[in-house]
Amino acid sequence: MRPPPALLRQGGASSGGRAGLTGIDPDAGAAPLPDLFDPLTLRGVTLRNRIGLAPMCQYCCGPDGRPTDWHLAHLLQRALGGAALVLTEATAVTAEGRITPGDLGLWEEAQVPGHARLASAIAAAGAVPGIQLAHAGRKASRNPPWVHGAAEPGWETIGPSDLAMDGMLAPRAMAESEIADTITAFVAAARRAVRVGYRVVEVHAAHGYLLHQFLSPLSNTRADSWGGGFEGRTRLVRETVAAVRDAVPADVPLLLRISHTDWAEGGWTTAESVELARQVAPLGVDLVDVSSGGITNRQQIPLGPGYQVPGAEAVRGAGIPVAAVGLIETPELAQSIVAEGRADMVLLARAMLRDPYWPTHAAEALGRTDRLAIPPQYERGWGNLPMRSETAAPMPPI
Repeated sequence: MRPPPALLRQGGASSGGRAGLTGIDPDAGAAPLPDLFDPLTLRGVTLRNRIGLAPMCQYCCGPDGRPTDWHLAHLLQRALGGAALVLTEATAVTAEGRITPGDLGLWEEAQVPGHARLASAIAAAGAVPGIQLAHAGRKASRNPPWVHGAAEPGWETIGPSDLAMDGMLAPRAMAESEIADTITAFVAAARRAVRVGYRVVEVHAAHGYLLHQFLSPLSNTRADSWGGGFEGRTRLVRETVAAVRDAVPADVPLLLRISHTDWAEGGWTTAESVELARQVAPLGVDLVDVSSGGITNRQQIPLGPGYQVPGAEAVRGAGIPVAAVGLIETPELAQSIVAEGRADMVLLARAMLRDPYWPTHAAEALGRTDRLAIPPQYERGWGNLPMRSETAAPMPPI
């Protein structure tokens, strides 16, 4: 690990932009600082740069949870645009764990062929295909956000306790056997994921979904070994990542997405996130994807450019690589986050919804056109960038 981020930032702006567009510390004798377009190796996977596509639900499946043409077009374009890591949306490990009836799933074999197509297309475009595995818990059985309300027909929701999230139906508190079954479901989905070609697996424990519900005192009031203090509330996350790590090959990186804070009094805190990171690192988690919020509508979020980066920086202090997310809109901000050692990579969401070629445009803006290749099929549109000839090979037929 590099020195603490606070040391790297001393004199940042006043030292002539030491972490700005150069990625080189001008202080005499200093080693080069990380660059947004440097590769990043996690276990047996090397990302071509430090830019990834964050998981974003698309809500466009049928009730069978199978990938669609929309998913292929959405994810493939971001891979062609230069992202190093392309993560699927939250992919349900059980049918009951879907947020909406339109969620992607990997709880059964019938969903495998579609995922194999997604993974192979992303890889053929030069990016690393990754999958986020999730269970919505008490936030399941909803309509898409542009419709609002509960799904019709819906299904029974479950959670650590029978506490309803604001405006939603109360879940049924899970029996211990159901907790064990949930871990088994994450493991089964992870095995399918690597079998179809995903090279990175992320466990979703953020944004108020099931694993986060166990972490937060605002949603977990259990009195058994799955609740109470820190050790009990973090048990499901720890056991899930340990089981998934054991189930996937040693060269496959395991990521964990967390909300570093609930932004609400009495909720999960950044300090607890740091301690959780310390505990999951020896269990085989290779990078923590640091987001925030989602457990309560009473959250008070200080929105602004890079507003979640301080949380990522704090978690990185636990000695584990992290990804920063949240309103990272400009190439300059993304570069400074990486070069200052606040995070090891950035995952972009809204910015890449608007511009699938954000990484390519960033390479132009930062003077890194020698660091990012483009498919030769697009050479006439990006004549100032080097071509990546391997993507000229035929893609799988439709």
